[in-house]
Amino acid sequence: MLHIGVLASTKATDMQAVIDAIISKKLNAVISVVISNKQDAYALKRAKNNNIKAVFLDSKGKQREEYDKEISEILEENNVDLILLIGYMRFLSPWFVNKYKNRIMNIHPSLLPKYAGGMDTNVHEEVLKNNEKVTGATLHFVDEGADTGPIIMQKEVRIEKNETVDSLKEKVQKAEQDIIIKAIDLYSRGKIKVIKNKAVIK
Repeated sequence: MLHIGVLASTKATDMQAVIDAIISKKLNAVISVVISNKQDAYALKRAKNNNIKAVFLDSKGKQREEYDKEISEILEENNVDLILLIGYMRFLSPWFVNKYKNRIMNIHPSLLPKYAGGMDTNVHEEVLKNNEKVTGATLHFVDEGADTGPIIMQKEVRIEKNETVDSLKEKVQKAEQDIIIKAIDLYSRGKIKVIKNKAVIK
């Protein structure tokens, strides 16, 4: 069984889809721990509501690597195999990225490489401002850059005429959830490999 650790700073809406897929036996996995750098993040409440270990770890006054080493200790204590970043509003240190190479997945609300580095609703605002016809979601392994790691999966979302930031966010989140669940399943069965910095699904 795959042990997942989630790092989140916000609501972690996508995590609910993972929890539901675990409950319905679509995934042979368990979320071992949810860690947040925000004490009031709904992600922690969501974890507690589902009897998942929830840890607030304050990042104030800590160097990035120092903080990441504290996170790593918690992940190790909980035997985490795969780390999911769901609305995690911090950049990871090179130390952490290298320690967990090809074991950290991040979900991004655009079709990368477009709109890399943007956060949440800012991405949807930019997409609408630029009159894009299509956007979507990307799941990728994390490297040392901002949203530059090997792409695992993408899903397109069509943009309607009267689309708003909120309506687009909802549609993109649905796409995010679809690909996260598919990728966790493939990863748990050893079907995703990284070859020459490209994610390959076997």
